[in-house]
Amino acid sequence: MGKGNVTIFSGDGRGKSPAALGRAVQTAVEGKRVVLIQFLKGRGLQDSEFLRRLEPEIKLFRFEKSDENYEELSEERKQEEVGNIRNGINFAKKVLSTGECELLILDEVLGLVEKGILNADDLKNLLECRGNTDVILTGINLSDEICILADEVSRIETVKFKVWE
Repeated sequence: MGKGNVTIFSGDGRGKSPAALGRAVQTAVEGKRVVLIQFLKGRGLQDSEFLRRLEPEIKLFRFEKSDENYEELSEERKQEEVGNIRNGINFAKKVLSTGECELLILDEVLGLVEKGILNADDLKNLLECRGNTDVILTGINLSDEICILADEVSRIETVKFKVWE
């Protein structure tokens, strides 16, 4: 039995999540199922009418309860969210173990490692459950320890940025 590919989109540039979402759309066009789990993004894409129209091929999940970005929360609320985030990671493990989809996207999961909510071993253990499921990880900072877990790594950097009006 083959193993699904692990792809990482990292770097301080804009476009990591859109690149992953583009891959999700490509996968859905092929008639395959996608699960996208967002972390550390506040409200994120959860309330997007557009994404709701992509279901059931692309399913979006967010386990954090706060609409605020994680960094903006008090320490007490951060601890509450850590429990919710761990629920999201457990859900990801279930998705991988059951083969519920052909592509699992863990958006901003590298930020969980950076903040100490997960460690590289946690991520490695999660990825070992993937079977034939492809997995995309996104986030700003990428350690060597996590980099070696991937089949493909793309570093996204912003060369020039102009705010759209």
